[in-house]
Amino acid sequence: MNQKKNIVNIKKNYSLGIIGGGQLALMLTEAAKKRGIKVCVQTNSYNDPAGSKADYVIEADPLKIKGNKDLIKECEKIIFENEWIKIEKLNLIDSNNIFVPSLQSIQSLVDRISQKKLIEKMSLPLPKWISIRDFKILEDKDIEDWNFPLMVKSLKGGYDGKGNKKINNKEDLNSFLVGTDSDDWLIEEWVDYKNELALVGSRDFDGTIRLFPIVETFQKNNVCDWVLSPAEINYDLKTFAINIFSSIVNELNYVGVMGIEFFYGDNGLLINEIAPRTHNSAHFSIEACSSSQFDQYICISSGVKPPDINMNSHGSLMINLLGLKKNFPLPIKRRIELLTQIKGSNFHWYGKSKERIGRKMAHITFLLNEKNHLKRIEKSREILTKVREIWPAPND
Repeated sequence: MNQKKNIVNIKKNYSLGIIGGGQLALMLTEAAKKRGIKVCVQTNSYNDPAGSKADYVIEADPLKIKGNKDLIKECEKIIFENEWIKIEKLNLIDSNNIFVPSLQSIQSLVDRISQKKLIEKMSLPLPKWISIRDFKILEDKDIEDWNFPLMVKSLKGGYDGKGNKKINNKEDLNSFLVGTDSDDWLIEEWVDYKNELALVGSRDFDGTIRLFPIVETFQKNNVCDWVLSPAEINYDLKTFAINIFSSIVNELNYVGVMGIEFFYGDNGLLINEIAPRTHNSAHFSIEACSSSQFDQYICISSGVKPPDINMNSHGSLMINLLGLKKNFPLPIKRRIELLTQIKGSNFHWYGKSKERIGRKMAHITFLLNEKNHLKRIEKSREILTKVREIWPAPND
């Protein structure tokens, strides 16, 4: 009979391992270095963003079990860059809850349908939805209950506008159903919202929850364009969002960092999506907070007591910088030079080898010292104009 070697009881070479090597892993690695914590990254290539900062790189597909096993042999705890993982395979090699968050706690969050079922089970608010598989067997009278436009979303892998498609009419819907082989999609009612909000926070092994300010996110072409912190919302709405966050992480006994995206409009506050990881909407926290979202995750997973979260300024503006078309007149090097010359800029380059249209290449953050929200909005739009003159959003 074969016995599994208890590799957890052997002293490992690295405190933390990260499955994935993109920009989120890069910023996690940077946060770890500030704390003197050694990190090993499992990623497809040494040239991936986190490869340049990690103490050691396992060059392997993050979804391949052999690479996962190699990572476990090297590291005390394993954390995730994103939720695109194979829970079933990781469960076979899990040893004494080496993963943070635990596999059990993220089981319900790794695809959109399981997320929505969790939200419904907890009686929390969300848009009306149905799986494509179930939609295809609806009777005509039930289909009439779905009004256009609609949104179709892929179950997994949706990000930066990918995996989302607006369906404007019956012809669009029929074309989508005929042209899509996979049933791994869902249909969601279209939400006419006034604001898109996001809340990112952490929960440690003691059950203590720490929250970043609720932010307002501004989208363009289904991709986050810029983020204003904090959002201007009333006490009741803020309390409701915080209660939703707390309810979900406590229900799942979730340890780590989580982000929740919300729609807010005439139908109240609705949960759009849950991200069981660090989140684009809280990149501002690197400069604007006493402890960033990356610092929180690093501390929690490595056994360091996470600091409390406080703002370093009255507000902040974070702008995403996406890849532009090949013939854009300003080369990247010149764009970076001009952006870093803007007063108060905090530029973060992701180190990606190729610029592709729509690809997240960098972000830039500005602290806002205006005490009044309207003044912060005004200042943000002034800065945004300057930034977009140098590095526009794709398709502008």
